[in-house]
Amino acid sequence: MLHYIHWSHDGSIIDLGFYDLRVYSMLFAVGFLIGFVLLQKQFKEASVPQEKLDKLFVFAIIGTVVGARLGHCLFYEFEYYSKNPLEIFLPVRFYPEFEFTGFYGLASHGGAIGILIAVWIYSRKEEINIYWILDKIALVIPLACGFIRLGNLFNSEMIGNPTTVPWAFVFQRIDDIPRHPGQLYEAMAYFTIFILLNFYSKKVKKGDGYLFGLCVVLLFSARFFLEFLKIDQVGFEAEMFINMGQVLSLPFIAAGVLLMKIKTVKL
Repeated sequence: MLHYIHWSHDGSIIDLGFYDLRVYSMLFAVGFLIGFVLLQKQFKEASVPQEKLDKLFVFAIIGTVVGARLGHCLFYEFEYYSKNPLEIFLPVRFYPEFEFTGFYGLASHGGAIGILIAVWIYSRKEEINIYWILDKIALVIPLACGFIRLGNLFNSEMIGNPTTVPWAFVFQRIDDIPRHPGQLYEAMAYFTIFILLNFYSKKVKKGDGYLFGLCVVLLFSARFFLEFLKIDQVGFEAEMFINMGQVLSLPFIAAGVLLMKIKTVKL
């Protein structure tokens, strides 16, 4: 197996004992910060004050993190967290023994729902067209998603099925089996979508909301098909025809297609 990529990174940048700074956390923040910088240009060109973007940034972060956390607890580990609700937002585990765990367990579908709710609240509060806002954040969401998947790589999570392709990863913290680097596949897909959407937005003009619909379709279609190359995240998925990530992606794809159809009228 010498020709495979042996991956043993523990995901930590520096462990202070009381706090472990993780690569995942850093990449999560980097994705949001780069997105914020890119949106500054968009808001400036539209003559929207900087303070409105600052507020949107706060709303987006809160919506994403809260939604992603709730999504993981409800969609993937409902049985456990329904019995231990305090652990949803506390960085500890009470069962089988008390342990400081930090925060872990985020679901992208929950994050998507969370950010939609946050943007809806923000648009009403600031009296800005919600579809205009969604189109703007659609230009940076895939970039942030790509960075998050790179963070998953450093955590050796969301790993792929066994394979013999020459670029297979051996996640040594998990086992000695060569596997598809599912996290890298998704990261590359999302970075590609980021480039395509930004190029497309300069060439074609549609009604407000069309670009966001396209973004949703591309992101969750990529997620749906790449899931076939990844192992199940939780045990109950073994009994499912398609896994939970794929089930949750289908409504987003349908909603994205519907939004594109509604907003397809050229300006």
